[in-house]
Amino acid sequence: MSAASLLDASVLGVLGLLIGSFLNVVIHRLPKMMEMRWAAECAELQGTAPLEEAGKTPFNLMVPRSRCPHCSHQIRWFENIPVASYLVLGGKCSHCRAPISPRYPLIELVNGAFFAWCGWTWGLDGTALAWCGFAAAILTLAWIDWDTTLLPDDITLPLLWAGLCAAATRITETPLPDALWGAVAGYLSLWLVYWGFKLATGKEGMGYGDFKLFAALGAWFGWQALIPIILMASLIGAVIGIGMKVFAQLREGGYLPFGPFLALAGLTSLLFGPQSILAVIGL
Repeated sequence: MSAASLLDASVLGVLGLLIGSFLNVVIHRLPKMMEMRWAAECAELQGTAPLEEAGKTPFNLMVPRSRCPHCSHQIRWFENIPVASYLVLGGKCSHCRAPISPRYPLIELVNGAFFAWCGWTWGLDGTALAWCGFAAAILTLAWIDWDTTLLPDDITLPLLWAGLCAAATRITETPLPDALWGAVAGYLSLWLVYWGFKLATGKEGMGYGDFKLFAALGAWFGWQALIPIILMASLIGAVIGIGMKVFAQLREGGYLPFGPFLALAGLTSLLFGPQSILAVIGL
């Protein structure tokens, strides 16, 4: 690794850690914001205005300030330094000493690692920044879906359009026709699976968010990548599902969200290329 590549990787790696801290906020708050929006829309349709509390603090990705869920201690800036604060605090709240989930530094580290890899691979240019944005969005979607079985349109649709725009401006190496047909084929393929399963069983096997996420992956990697990605996602999902069933860790209803496995296959494609997935599974 040259000195320039090391510097590029270090700069983007630090940026990734900082953005990873913000991703933790998005993962926690965006589903709650969606639920609040749905409640307001339902109240409007029913003709009953939602109750508004005087002086109620707005709730979005910026306010209110982050607090400990156990004692409501407001997190100070020096307690929110990615990874470092967690280690210094010993993984506990500085006020009530309640444990802090290790997922917070984990998300920061994973996002930082992907950003560093992009810097090492492409340097500090538009291509690296585009794929950094892709990795951050995919990581966020995977964790939200695992927690809530939701894949927010607020992330999947911009990710889809970003992939098409990146192809159109040649920021990525995916030709625009391949990206366009990748988005179309990605959406329609899972849409057809959804309706085939529903007509056969009367049940919904996946959500519409999975269609949009697969379409976004098609836009970023091209239609040729769809089969490797869906094969890897299905294989990983089957292995993890069987493992969780054996150890009685499945949720009520015995289901697993498919989005995290699509996301993992997408991140694998970023690191190694879609065709490497076929080689690993012997195709």
